Amino acid sequence: MQRRDKINYYLDIAETVLERGTCLRRKYGAAIVKNDRIISTGYVGAPRGRKNCCDIGTCRREMMKIPRGERYELCRSVHAEANAIINAAGEEMIGADLFLVGIDAVSEEYVKNADCCSMCKRLIINAGIKNVYVRNTKDDYTLIKVSSWVENDDSLTDELGY
Repeated sequence: MQRRDKINYYLDIAETVLERGTCLRRKYGAAIVKNDRIISTGYVGAPRGRKNCCDIGTCRREMMKIPRGERYELCRSVHAEANAIINAAGEEMIGADLFLVGIDAVSEEYVKNADCCSMCKRLIINAGIKNVYVRNTKDDYTLIKVSSWVENDDSLTDELGY
């Protein structure tokens, strides 16, 4: 019997977490892991106590045809990465890995070229997370060294989205 490699194992867990997501556009799940121990998980959803997009049946950004990666201040939801960070102890995240999976809510396919938005990048950097693994297919993923976000500061360019 061949065992699942650890990176895909943790990505599988993040993919299970995304099933709780409430966004009408994309569902993301995140898991923060350090020393083979899951520290925290998070999925996309409205702040506690507020109605989710799936409950009210509309997405403001979708109605306004806003491209992915832009105008997140109009979104009702807290992103999966942010929710995972919020629910983790600060000292445990230093040097940890974050595993991220995104699924298009309509096509149910993996989000192509998935990446963290600029707000989540800032949170991940400040949390001290070392690596982000993003699922591309059921078995393939991209490894992002968080240090590359510091060295290649996208907040200094006019590029929007991802």
